[in-house]
Amino acid sequence: MVYVLFCFNSGNGRMHFAIKIRTYSFLVRGLTLPYADINTVAIHPFSIPQHISSSFTILAAETSMEVSQSLLPLKDRVAIVTGGSRGIGHAIVNHLHSLGARVAINYASNSTQADLLASELNASCTTDHHPRAVAIKADVSDPEQVKLLFDKTEQEFDSKIHILVNCAGIMDQKYPTLANTAVEDWDMTFNINTKGSFLCCREAARRLTRDGGGRIIMISTSLVGSLLPGYAAYVASKAAIESMTKILAKELKGTKITANCVAPGPIATELFFAGKTEETIQRFVDGCPLGRLGEPKDIAGIVGFLASDAGEWTNGQVIRVNGGVVV
Repeated sequence: MVYVLFCFNSGNGRMHFAIKIRTYSFLVRGLTLPYADINTVAIHPFSIPQHISSSFTILAAETSMEVSQSLLPLKDRVAIVTGGSRGIGHAIVNHLHSLGARVAINYASNSTQADLLASELNASCTTDHHPRAVAIKADVSDPEQVKLLFDKTEQEFDSKIHILVNCAGIMDQKYPTLANTAVEDWDMTFNINTKGSFLCCREAARRLTRDGGGRIIMISTSLVGSLLPGYAAYVASKAAIESMTKILAKELKGTKITANCVAPGPIATELFFAGKTEETIQRFVDGCPLGRLGEPKDIAGIVGFLASDAGEWTNGQVIRVNGGVVV
């Protein structure tokens, strides 16, 4: 597939036409222009109709970037990714950016990684002088800070928000049995995972665009399906998110906003490795039909699909992405 941008000077100023070449002939505003070579950006000579001047330029070098950007599925849509500076959230930020989205990278305390990621993403956009990514600090368990997160995102991008991906979460790295779970640890898990999800969902339900493309995507866990010992608080906090999201999808009827959960299996991140022995990690690998741990990019791709127009018909669902560990 080759993309070519034609610039015609018709006497009324320069007009730009982005063309996706599928066959050996293609159309420019109803004009059939034959002999397009689909393997290169060279175009066989042809005559231009009299009403269009002979000023005709093929901008090969700049065209590929301009046209590809115009065809990005999330072009200029605004996304918030909570917990976006590390692990799965980091991969989701990168992927949504690659699809054309402008991204607010939320972090809770350490700004270093979030600022670095925002800087890298902005540096990669040489044709846009406006920021494509910003780092915003907010504790998702605090309603005022969640509101400010949405406020700042709208201000930074001068736009309504289209997409929320709630990836912020914690897990008790001692992996205690329910009988040995401290009340303080239970409360902290629910405060971040469940209350944080509720607050972010509530703000998104109130403020995401109603003009189409509104997406709420919550990150859950496939452990809700496997129910492994040692994860009682974590699984309970995520199971609540899944039920809440299904109800939210119904409540958002008529808004053109969808709400779904993505439930990863074991993913090679800091959160997964923390507190686990090599033997425990190997058991997770052996339990996967694909013989490996997942990678953050395995989750990012599904999130990107749900965030796009192609994902509109997927609504109120929990999608387990785990390589077959939980079926």
